[in-house]
Amino acid sequence: QVQLVESGGGLVQPGGSLRLSCAASGNIFNTNTMGWYRQTPGKQRELVATISTDKRTSYADSVKGRFTISKESADAKITVYLQMNSLKREDTAVYYCYGKWRLDPRDYWGQGTQVTVSS
Repeated sequence: QVQLVESGGGLVQPGGSLRLSCAASGNIFNTNTMGWYRQTPGKQRELVATISTDKRTSYADSVKGRFTISKESADAKITVYLQMNSLKREDTAVYYCYGKWRLDPRDYWGQGTQVTVSS
């Protein structure tokens, strides 16, 4: 079992920045892929960014050059960050942390954190 706990959402003006955090704990010691998805009402959840065990990253085209995903491991936890710069109104969504671990058939999700970009 893995637990994902998110933090860092909020209200920001267009052009501003926010950093989201996701702390993973539990059975986290296999190779894995973690990342962030987002969802707006009436739309499917969409991939924002991922990062692998060896820190390879991938991004949705809509956030390339503005968002950066990173991670660190310490004290039996993995923390994944999403640094969001130059935010646009269309980035407004609920952001979900995601994790998938080798040899575990389950997909893990955080509880979601609201990001609102508005003046």
